[in-house]
Amino acid sequence: MSGMIPQRFVEDLLDRTDLAELIGSRITLKKAGANYKACCPFHDEKTPSFNVRPDKGFYHCFGCGASGDAISFLREFEGLGFTEAVEELAKRAGLEVPYDQAARQEMQQARTLTDALDYASRFYHSALAGQQGAYARDYLKQRGLDDSIIQQYQLGFAPGTGTALIDAAPKDLKAPLIETGTVSDKYGRPRDLFRNRVMFPIRNTRGKTVAFGGRTLGDDKAKYINSPESDVFHKSREIYGLHEARQALRQIDKLLVVEGYMDVIALAQHGIHYAVATLGTATNQDSLKALLRHVRHIVFCFDGDQAGYRAADKAMENALELMEDGLHLQFLMLPDGEDPDTLVRKEGAEAFEKRVAGATPLSRFLFDRQSEGLDLQLPEGRSELKARAEPLLNRMPRTTLRNGMWQEMQRLCGNQWQTRRPGQNNRGWRGEQNKRPTEARIDVKLSKDNTLCLALLEAPEMAEEIRALADSSRQLPQAGQLARWLQENNIQTRKALVAGLALDQQARERFYNLFDGLEHIPARDSTLAAARELLTPNEEAARQQRLATLLRNLATLTPEEREELRTLSGG
Repeated sequence: MSGMIPQRFVEDLLDRTDLAELIGSRITLKKAGANYKACCPFHDEKTPSFNVRPDKGFYHCFGCGASGDAISFLREFEGLGFTEAVEELAKRAGLEVPYDQAARQEMQQARTLTDALDYASRFYHSALAGQQGAYARDYLKQRGLDDSIIQQYQLGFAPGTGTALIDAAPKDLKAPLIETGTVSDKYGRPRDLFRNRVMFPIRNTRGKTVAFGGRTLGDDKAKYINSPESDVFHKSREIYGLHEARQALRQIDKLLVVEGYMDVIALAQHGIHYAVATLGTATNQDSLKALLRHVRHIVFCFDGDQAGYRAADKAMENALELMEDGLHLQFLMLPDGEDPDTLVRKEGAEAFEKRVAGATPLSRFLFDRQSEGLDLQLPEGRSELKARAEPLLNRMPRTTLRNGMWQEMQRLCGNQWQTRRPGQNNRGWRGEQNKRPTEARIDVKLSKDNTLCLALLEAPEMAEEIRALADSSRQLPQAGQLARWLQENNIQTRKALVAGLALDQQARERFYNLFDGLEHIPARDSTLAAARELLTPNEEAARQQRLATLLRNLATLTPEEREELRTLSGG
């Protein structure tokens, strides 16, 4: 829907937004000259490397590479869509987003569906407190839940009559309830999907109900059922308990991913508010990406039985392709026969949190699992470990973490193999073995390419000159790309650049990581002066070069060349 919001409005909105105030209302910022610094909210760190530059309207983390403007910050930190982020900023600025007609209709339809689901949530919550809900209340009490946690998660009860919700719903909400699948009209007469069940409303990050989970209180074959997917509910994108966690905690540093609704709520009851559950399979990549939009540190918690280990293996394998530097994944395997709900009630919050703190990092978990059943004292065992682990490491992007895991595999398997590192051919590896991995080296000196990229951020109107230089030199790949994008989109001002990146996700993915690893970004004047020097042919260097050539050939110079030599020598 981003194309349905005028770009001029987005530019104006970003112009009106005080970035330091916006970010400072969510994390603690410290003044550093004209800028602000903080520990990055998108990855774990002890030394602040997250920089906010209010005058330029952007932030950048030198640790994990997170970078962007007010819209991208809200999207990453709050897990909002583009339109939701623009709405949030507009609300702060006291403005109304000027949607076109089609967008207005689409948003109105979505609001109608969430209005209907919010009504259903209130209906179920009231039913739990009423006469019919006595058995459901007893069940929740037996599970150790008190009234405040029931209120916090808005738990409810679906009466068993089969038409309680649809009968009670206002006329204008009956059709939307059918559209979301909360009420089914498959058999002619509308019937409630959820009957005689404890109800768990599933809320998005803005607190709007988008679906339900229901646990049977009878002997139904399906112990739990969920709402079907709808225009407002895509299960692989939603995370149960995230809205409640955000309300309980000012800042979420990590998420503990558990398997069920009751696990999330039982942990919250014991003061552990950062537990969530995915609605899709916790181990698939869509769910992993949804989690990584909110935090850079995830602890997966699985039951310690065979099924739990299989699920953990799947989560680990799917995570490998997403493992950028700065991400931290751990695996907590519980004792066989226990789940978070039973275990936290048995041993208390402190003991459970010790387990979370001691969870196994992804690197160790991978090698522990792949070496199971192998005797690494034997060449056969080491050979089998290499055969199992190498394909997994080859899935990972080129990162410092992958280098470290590759070295760990060599250590476990014995260093006698002249094996290739991921992403290298066999010819190149033998000579590379003793070199320090390039990914681990941080280049703090600005290259020509970086200097010109920075200049384009400060002065996009230089795109034509920089593109011409990049095309002729063939040595400035990043600056050439950025200049080409600026020209193609007719971007000639800093304000238009910020707005253009806000609207173009592909461009953000291409250009936001240009300055990863830079410890220092020069002031605007220095950057532009350095760029101008690169763009202007160096006349003095050319003079010196010509002078040297003439002096070398002094004996054979023509009268014209002797005259040129006198001129160049200043004589």
